[in-house]
Amino acid sequence: MFDPFALVIARLPERHRPAGAEFLRFGTVGVGGFCVDVACVYALRGALGLYGAGMVAYFVAASANWALNRVWTFRGRAGGAAPSRAHIQWLRFLAVNLVGFALNRGVYSLLVATEPLARAQPIIAVAAGAGAGFLVNFFLSRALVFR
Repeated sequence: MFDPFALVIARLPERHRPAGAEFLRFGTVGVGGFCVDVACVYALRGALGLYGAGMVAYFVAASANWALNRVWTFRGRAGGAAPSRAHIQWLRFLAVNLVGFALNRGVYSLLVATEPLARAQPIIAVAAGAGAGFLVNFFLSRALVFR
């Protein structure tokens, strides 16, 4: 199977390769989630305002990220969740990522509230929030959801 990260992973010490591969995949999924997040914020900001759009967008993006992380990032170690119990794993993913959510949307809200440029171009606030929550979400997901 082709792994686009094989060259990078091969440079890591052997004992860190599995975690390194998961980290790179998690980041790639996160970029996709970022795109979903931004699209939802822009699509919903007229109807829900920037704060409401930000909340709905985070939920949609987090759900998409869970699905992709389940089938790609952490394949083979899906946290013991059989396909019939996937909804339990999805709820666990959302629950443990509440810390990342608090960081993510805390930064987002702070920027929207204080920076006129972030209000005019919400992608700035979405990006800053995503960066703030990324590492926390990776480590919590790896340790508690996809063990």
